[in-house]
Amino acid sequence: MEIKPGRMISLGHGKYWRSDAIVGLMPIEDDRGPGQRTEVYTATLDRPIVASRSERGILQDMAFGGDELLRLQETREIMSDLADALDDVPDVVKRMLNHEAHFDAHAWVRRIQETLRADGEPSDEQSDFFE
Repeated sequence: MEIKPGRMISLGHGKYWRSDAIVGLMPIEDDRGPGQRTEVYTATLDRPIVASRSERGILQDMAFGGDELLRLQETREIMSDLADALDDVPDVVKRMLNHEAHFDAHAWVRRIQETLRADGEPSDEQSDFFE
């Protein structure tokens, strides 16, 4: 993931920091409460800043611009809708698609769900989609 330099990143509660000055993000595990979700390490301070946002949210803002982030969210919603629609296709139609068009709807649903899962690692294997 490439960090966009010079971008002001919201850390929550009116705190902002430059994206290229943030050197580390650590989720707060113990004593986590309102306004205490992530420790943000910077190049200029000796101690971390306590942010009220998640490390994933801060990292997304560091890497993607406003328009890029909106397009990414829209893409995720479309993929989710597509997976739901493919999952709702009757099994007999899925078998016909697989047999006649070599299109494995089950494999596509699994791949989309893996991709959308925040903590999942999508598979690089695409050969099981088409025979």
